[in-house]
This record gives sequence, C-alpha cells and structure tokens, in this order.
Amino acid sequence: MVLMMMMTMVLANMAKSELHYVGGDKSSWGPNVNLTEWSSHEHFHLEDWLYFGYDRNEYNVLEVNKTGYENCVDTGFVQNISRGAGRDVFHLTEFKTYYFLSGGGYCWHGMKVAISVTEGVSAPNPATSPKGGAQASSPKSGCASDGIQVNQKLLEFIFVLMWSISSINISY
Repeated sequence: MVLMMMMTMVLANMAKSELHYVGGDKSSWGPNVNLTEWSSHEHFHLEDWLYFGYDRNEYNVLEVNKTGYENCVDTGFVQNISRGAGRDVFHLTEFKTYYFLSGGGYCWHGMKVAISVTEGVSAPNPATSPKGGAQASSPKSGCASDGIQVNQKLLEFIFVLMWSISSINISY
C-alpha cells in the first residue's frame, strides 16, 4: 500500500514537469545559438527540468546571479552545473529568474540564458505564425515531451500492475 502511494506521488510529480532542451535540442548549448530568442518562446514552470548538451572539452554551465549574467562574470558563481559529461540537467525548484552562462569568455559570444520560472503547470503551448494563423513549429524538441509521456505511461502500467497484484487474495 505504501509503495502504491509513493508511485502515485511520482506520477503526479511527473505530470507536472517538463524537460526543456536548452537552445532547442540535445546539443544546443553553444555559441551559435540565440539562447535569448529560444527562452522567449518557452514557458518554464516550477518542477520543470533544463537539459544542457554541449562539448564538455570547450564549455561549461554556471548558474550565476543577475549581475554576473549581465556582465558575463564567471567567478563567484552560484553553482557549477557541469558534471563533466556535457549532458547536464538542472531542476527548477523556485519561482524566480535563473541565470546561466558558460565561462572562459564564451558568454560574450552569446552563451548565456535567463530562465524565468512562472506559477502554474507546464502545458503544450502551440505557437501560431502571424500570417494565416497556421501553427509554427515549436523551438523545443518534441523528443523531450515524448520521453516524459513514455515514462508516464510506463509508470502508469507499473502502478496498475502493482494494484492488481496487491488486490489478489492468495489463499493456501
């Protein structure tokens, strides 16, 4: 019974979060990506996750304060997000604006992004083009939300399986 309650909490938490590939895909943390433009089209909510994909031999990811962000200061950072593999995630756990940059002078080449976390639950937000009202493609990769949906379905299956097993009366 306790295990089923834990699974329910995990499912509820997953339903509320979204994975955002910073820059739009799995390797977009780089100097040739307009990260400000990308973030302006995203909606970040409490409990969402950021995925930073980059060349670990050249770049890093530092969380900095607003002054560090505005002036590309990579010393005195809040925390180093880089874990060495070039595939790092960051959990958005507070309603605030998070500031990230890459040190070593790359910030001056555009490798910085501000992420404003707003209240509410993540939901698909289709963009519309200004002419004709046709849907435009989203700058974020569909793989992220597809992966979350697959994980949700897998957990739902496990939950139903555990529920059915626990409700079976075994008698000898």
